[in-house]
Amino acid sequence: MVSVLQNVAIDCADAYELARFWSAVTGRPLHPEDRPGAPETQVLLAEGPVLHFNQVPEPKTIKNRIHLCLRPETSRDEEVARLLGLGATFVADHRNPDGSGWAVLADPEGNEFCVLRSDSDRAATES
Repeated sequence: MVSVLQNVAIDCADAYELARFWSAVTGRPLHPEDRPGAPETQVLLAEGPVLHFNQVPEPKTIKNRIHLCLRPETSRDEEVARLLGLGATFVADHRNPDGSGWAVLADPEGNEFCVLRSDSDRAATES
């Protein structure tokens, strides 16, 4: 017997607004019943588990122990710029001169996530 991953739950102060951010990041819709002020919302991903946002009273205080890693369809650097435009903040730069590495960003509530190299970025550095 095994367990199936149902969702990735993210605690937050404003479930609906944070889900809207992640909906824009992933290009995937919110659950059709989600509305502003809802204490729980979901982003319906194309495959796999959903992103589930759960409103909690306490603020985020420390670094995430689990985080999302994104592999963009466009270049990593173009995606970082797009996400910053959506309201993400830049946390740390782990990009290397040879094109490898990743960038660490945070969503509007401070939850860290990584932007990895795209497949085209990876192909460009392979010899």
